[in-house]
Amino acid sequence: MNGALSTTTIVAALVLAVWYLVRTALDRAPNRLDLIVCVALSVLVAALVVVAVAGLFGGDRPADTGTFAGYLVTTIGLMPTALILAKMEPTRWGNLILGIGCLVVPVLVLRLQQIASVTGA
Repeated sequence: MNGALSTTTIVAALVLAVWYLVRTALDRAPNRLDLIVCVALSVLVAALVVVAVAGLFGGDRPADTGTFAGYLVTTIGLMPTALILAKMEPTRWGNLILGIGCLVVPVLVLRLQQIASVTGA
């Protein structure tokens, strides 16, 4: 997997997690900018998943392809799901949903890297 893209995704997700959690502590509901930034993170995650899928077709397959595919599906679906839930909850808890989603993204990316590194993918 692409190291620079993975690192950028992890750092962006952690920065956004802090942002959303601070806004939750300040009792702020998600505003339009919060939702747009969440979409931007989703695009970054989608780019990472596309690179990972391209690597699968390039011949570098992890030993446990099923687990890797499961993590890919979870990774790409997490932030859009958090965005939908945050829009359904227009209180400060919407920001908490986004913040927790942003905290889970780095874990998923690191796990994808671990699975891919077993075979040198």
